[in-house]
Amino acid sequence: MASPVNPESFGFLVTDVARLVRSEMDRRISDAGLGLTAMEARTLTHAARAGAVRQTVLAERLGVDAMTLSVHLDRLEARGLVQRKPDPDDRRANHIHLTPEADALLLAMQPVGASLRVDASAGFETDEWEAFLTMLKRVRANISAVKSGLRKEELTQ
Repeated sequence: MASPVNPESFGFLVTDVARLVRSEMDRRISDAGLGLTAMEARTLTHAARAGAVRQTVLAERLGVDAMTLSVHLDRLEARGLVQRKPDPDDRRANHIHLTPEADALLLAMQPVGASLRVDASAGFETDEWEAFLTMLKRVRANISAVKSGLRKEELTQ
């Protein structure tokens, strides 16, 4: 009997690509000798993307629990790469802020990401790759909209 699971379906493909990109980026960060663990590098890049954001929001975006993130933030804070500042709306919560030292490290990480993008886009024409990225952004927006409660009809308007 044929399997009812299609290993080439959208969900499997996206999951496989995300896992491969993450593991390859982790390896390249380690090889680059930047003195960061893979999780520390991910934490810095997501914090840079998010701006000053609550620690709980950053944990959600990274797909980890708050306690796991806290351990990594402790190490980054000890190195002077992040600062925890009280949330002005909730003194029990902290906002994560990057320091200028983190900015310098993020700049040093850019060639690592660029080399992975070169390898990932091999065989694509520039316009094909740009179209692919545009489609991924639209998929992300569609799923975000569904997650936030918008109906399918509202997505097409």
